[in-house]
Formats: sequence, C-alpha cells, structure tokens
Amino acid sequence: MFWSNLLSRRFLLFTLLLLIKGSLVMYVVFDIGFSWETIVTELPFIWIVFCCLELFASKRKALYYLIADLLITLLYFTVVMYYKYYGVIVTYHALHQADKVTKVGESTYSLLDPYYLLFFIDVIILAVVMFWQKRKKKYANAYSASRNLRPARKATLYAMIIASLMVCVFNVWPNRASMNENKQAADMGILNYEVFTLLSDSTEKDVIQPMDKITQANIDALKGVQQPAAPKNFGAAKGKNLIILQMESFQDFLIGLKIDGQEVTPNLNKLVQETFHYDRFYTMVGQGTTSDAEYVVNTSLYVPHHEAATDSYVEKALPSLPKLLHANGYDTATFHTNEVHFWNRNELYASIGWDKYYDQKFYGDEDHIAFGSSDEVLYAKTIPELKRMDQSDKPFYAQVISMSAHHPYHIPESKYKMTLPENMEGTLVGNYIHAQNYADYALGSFIQGLKDSGLWDDSIIVMYGDHQGLPIYSLSGDEKDMLKDMLGHEYGYPDMFRIPLILSVPGVTYPSVQHDVGGQIDILPTVANLLGVSTSNQIHFGQDLFNQTSNVLPMRHFLPSGSFISDESVFLPGKGFEDGTNFPLPGETATTPATESQYERALNLLNLSDSYVTYLPNKDGSASAAK
Repeated sequence: MFWSNLLSRRFLLFTLLLLIKGSLVMYVVFDIGFSWETIVTELPFIWIVFCCLELFASKRKALYYLIADLLITLLYFTVVMYYKYYGVIVTYHALHQADKVTKVGESTYSLLDPYYLLFFIDVIILAVVMFWQKRKKKYANAYSASRNLRPARKATLYAMIIASLMVCVFNVWPNRASMNENKQAADMGILNYEVFTLLSDSTEKDVIQPMDKITQANIDALKGVQQPAAPKNFGAAKGKNLIILQMESFQDFLIGLKIDGQEVTPNLNKLVQETFHYDRFYTMVGQGTTSDAEYVVNTSLYVPHHEAATDSYVEKALPSLPKLLHANGYDTATFHTNEVHFWNRNELYASIGWDKYYDQKFYGDEDHIAFGSSDEVLYAKTIPELKRMDQSDKPFYAQVISMSAHHPYHIPESKYKMTLPENMEGTLVGNYIHAQNYADYALGSFIQGLKDSGLWDDSIIVMYGDHQGLPIYSLSGDEKDMLKDMLGHEYGYPDMFRIPLILSVPGVTYPSVQHDVGGQIDILPTVANLLGVSTSNQIHFGQDLFNQTSNVLPMRHFLPSGSFISDESVFLPGKGFEDGTNFPLPGETATTPATESQYERALNLLNLSDSYVTYLPNKDGSASAAK
C-alpha cells in the first residue's frame, strides 16, 4: 500500500519486468541469475530511468515506459546474442558491425534459443493493449492528460534518483580499473557497464608511445627474442612462390580425429605426415574474425582493441607481407569468393598493398554455400590463375581464403561425405564436423591440383585456421559432452583458440609435429626467413618460428584485455594479474603459472602496436580487381 501510494503501478510493473530480464541475462552470461547481486546492480539504473519519466513526462507516460522497456530489452538481448558468439560483453563499439548482421543472418539466427524471444513478449502484449485502449476516452483522460505530481511524491522520486545514482556509483567506482571486461560488467551490472564504457572512452585516451620507443629491438626484448647471427633455414626456399591458404573456422583438434572409424580430415591427416605441423598454434583475431586473420598474417601487427582492423586501421599505409615481397620482385594476389566490400576488404587490400584481388565478380555464385561459391569452385577456378601467375618470370605470393565451413555450418546434405552418430546430427558440433569434412574433401582437390601443375614443388605452402569454429559460449551441455568424448578432456580455451599451422617447404626435411607455441602474427617473419627476405627494416610483432622456441601471444576481444598465451597456458586476468586464471595448454599437466612480467610485457606489446599504427601515413591508391 505504501509503495502503491508513492509510485504508480506502471512504475512497479515495468520494474519487475526489466528485473526479470536482467536476471535472465545475468544467468546466461555470468551464471548468476536472480539474486541480491542482480537487484543491487541492475535495479538502481532502471529506477533512475523510470523516476525521470515520472518527473518529466507530463503526457503519454505509458508510451514512454514502453519505449524505455523496449530499448533496455534490446540492449539485454544484444548482450546475450553477442556473448553467445564472441564471449565478451557488447558495447557501443559494435555499432560498426550493425550492417554485417543482415549479411550473416543465418549465422546470427542460429545463436537464438527459443526462450530468448520471451525478452520481447511483454513489449508486444503491452503495445497491443495500449493500442486497443487508446481508442477509449477513459484511457486517454487517465494517461494522456497532464497531471501535476504531489510534492511528497515528487520529493520521493528525487530521493530515489539520488539514492539510485549513489548505488550506481558504488557499483562502478571500485571496479573501474578491472582488466577483465566480463568481470567488470558482472560487478558493475550490465546497464552501468554500458554507460561506464561510453563515458570512460570519451574521457580517457590511450597512451601513445613516442615513435623512438617503437623499435624492433624493444619489441624483441619484450617478447624475449634473441636474433641469431645465422638464422636457421634462412633462404631455404629463396625465389620460390608463396601460397597461403586460410581455412575457415578450422581448429587443430580435427586433425587425426575419427568418429565411428571415419577420418574427419583424411587429406590433412595425410598432409601433416609430410610437412611441418605446429599443433600449439593460436588464432589472434578480434572483432573482425576472418578479415582480422588476413590483417594479422599480412602485417604482423595486433588487431585494434574494440573494432575490426578493417574498420579502424585501413586508412593507413600498412607495412605488410605483400609490400615486402613486391619490393623483392614478387607479384601478389588474394582470392576470396565473397564480395570484396564485405568487411571493408576493398580498403584493407589497398592498405596492405595487394597487386590484385579476386572476389565474387570473378567466381560468380555457382554452387552457393555460406556467402558465395563453394570451396570446390574456389579451388577449381584458382588453380588456373596460379598457373598463369607462375608463367611469369617473377615468383608470386597468393593468399587463398576458403569459406564453405562458415558458422553455422549448414552445408547441403548432398555435400556430406561421412555419416555421424544420430545424437550428433543437427547439433552445432555435428554440423561443424560435416562442414569441415567437406572442406577437407574440397581441399584434397586443391592439393592435387597444386601437385599436378608442379606448383607444389615450386612453392612454400602455408595453411592455417582463421579463428575458432566452436565457441564455448555457444555450446549446449550435450555438445560440450560430445567434445569431451572426442578430446578425452573438457573442451576449454586452449582447445577453442588452437588452430593448425602447416608448412610445406621445398627442399627442407620434415621433423615430427612441432610443439613450440606460435600465433598468426608469426607467419610473416617465418615465411620471410624461408624466402631469404630480410625484415630488419620492417616493424613486426611476430617471430620466426624456426629460430625461436619461446613465445608470448597477447589476445584481444574473444578474451578479456590482458589475456595472453605463454608456452604453457592461456592466462585470463581477473581485476588484475593477481586474481587471474591459468588454463594449461594441451600436453601440459603441471603448468607453471604465467608471471606478472609476461602479463606486463603482453600489455606493452599491444600498446606499442596500437601506437605504431597511429604514426603511419595515410594510404593512397587502391588494389585492382581481377577481370
């Protein structure tokens, strides 16, 4: 009775509805659910909004309540959907990706659980009720006419705003310096975190290091790199072509995996027996996923903090592998069956200096899978172009981007090449296995085509996965159990981010599987060493894997800020280093915890890379499309 006298029923109704939704979000994302913690973190912000509506909206309050409900509901819904794929809390930075949602609609919709639609059920019902009752004179008089607030009620609302604001500040202030954004959002509350991010980004600027501090010597010191006087395998493939294949969503655990006696990747299983295979190699992409992998591999720079590299860095003239090899007499081209403007690749390709690109205009839309022609079409039409490039008196560098095994892995059943157990069919894991099995089938034709044409023996061939295919956050309990049965252990971060690196180098003998830790950022200096091309005058943050045995790999976006991979573990910070967590890499049992020195060095490396890009001049010109 007391609260109903002070506050409108509408106030109490919408408070309850949003508190239920906030609890659902906290449950899905943080496994907290309805609790005093949720009430303390989410409720004050909601009350500030509703108190302002009561004080300042003299007319159509019901409509404004409904709009506020809808906007907060959309934010909650977006947080859940974004977390299900990326594993981090969405912020306003992701507005850059809004245009991508419609283009990857199937991938987005596949993340939906049916009960997520309950987020909007109250908005729909109340909108219908309001529309129906708006026609009634009584409703219009009661809710549309201007009403003066009694002084006591007005004082109560102001007091509630002040008290709620104080609680919001109490939630935010002690957690403002936390390195782990997910923990920060859990402690602050989702709504407080979103506002905090917006305000802190507008008032705090990243520290830009002086250019004279951004030297290769300083970078190497932070990474622990000691350059050998006579690098191993330097120039071992001098003058050879370079062909790099980026494999969509491919994770290393697939290699050698059998299901009911069937090999998932028979072609790669055979290939790794006769090539270098790094089995503790990691993706380093950010918000731009596939396009970020292209960026990291070709620049040996880290991705930006909050945006895709194609949104943030493509205005710059980026030092790159295509430019480095072009300066050493190479022709360069990149091949992708998608439309070149997707992920702003047209700008990326100009920034990193490809001589030519091949996109959907070249490949058409034949045998459509995912966003373009199938991998079979990609390889069938690419081989003749590579043979044509090989007829030149100059060597070439070509990057080929596969795409058929793209999330959510809905390839036509006619493409299935293996039979899965009934319990796997129709699941994300089962669809992933089918898609990667098909991708391996198509890859077999590419490998054979390279060998039949003589390109295989005259080229360094590099293959790697672009990013994770099975995000932990998207998996159901049953799907996690499937992976546990396949792997023999719980599926975790070290498995999710682990992709293969496979190198075929003419004239170089192959040892057993390589267990040294590496990342996509290391590909540029590694292949440059094999080709006998010096990187001494080009800033790079990777290291030559043939001449270094220890590594520190800073991670961004899919893990909280400050996360990194060492030789033994994936480290995730808490509020800082002290309360962080180590996840052992495959093969490690008694893991030595990451050190604070490694943590600080990882942060410094990211800062140096960000700073370096700010000093680069803007680009001019553009890459040319293949006809």
